[in-house]
Amino acid sequence: MFSVGLTGGIGSGKTQVADLLAAWGASVIDTDKIAHALTAARGAALPAICAEFGAQSIAQDGAMDREVMRRLVFEQPKRRAALEAILHPLIDDQVRAQAQRARGTYLVYVVPLLVESGRWRSRVDRICVVDCDPVTQIARVQARSGLTSDAITRIMSAQASRAVRLAAADDVVLNDGGTDRDELTRRTRLVHDRWCAMAAGARLDSSQE
Repeated sequence: MFSVGLTGGIGSGKTQVADLLAAWGASVIDTDKIAHALTAARGAALPAICAEFGAQSIAQDGAMDREVMRRLVFEQPKRRAALEAILHPLIDDQVRAQAQRARGTYLVYVVPLLVESGRWRSRVDRICVVDCDPVTQIARVQARSGLTSDAITRIMSAQASRAVRLAAADDVVLNDGGTDRDELTRRTRLVHDRWCAMAAGARLDSSQE
């Protein structure tokens, strides 16, 4: 199936774009949602996380304590690598299973750290970046999460820079501070229509082989 890797920095609006694409018939696989399910109460990743990081990594509700783990992985890069070693294989298994069941017009993988991972270029036909300026990113994340600007800046510093993401993009959906819902919908529809045409062409080529 024709596929797109959708990415962007924290607060860029990836979820809004993905929701629009899903409403228009794309199959959307969100790796962040998969990771949250794996680390929710009774999630498949919890036993390994508890064994690696101790009881402090589990909150009172039985889920991974995200605040504790956020501080830990940003302060100690080796611990970040240990968490990724637990989560990434489980996420990949879920991604493959969902992709096999997908029946949409085309397939969208929503991957926050797509550019950083270096593993997705060969797995998708297009990379699309949802782009916005850093000031807008910080304002959006503060509004929805209550994190301090310093905490958000630390998260952003662990992600690829805006320039690096844009250099990796085949398509860009601009969602800066001046973009309202209607304009974001219009911009997203432009890339959606383009991908629908590409997906149709790919299906035609496949049928003729």
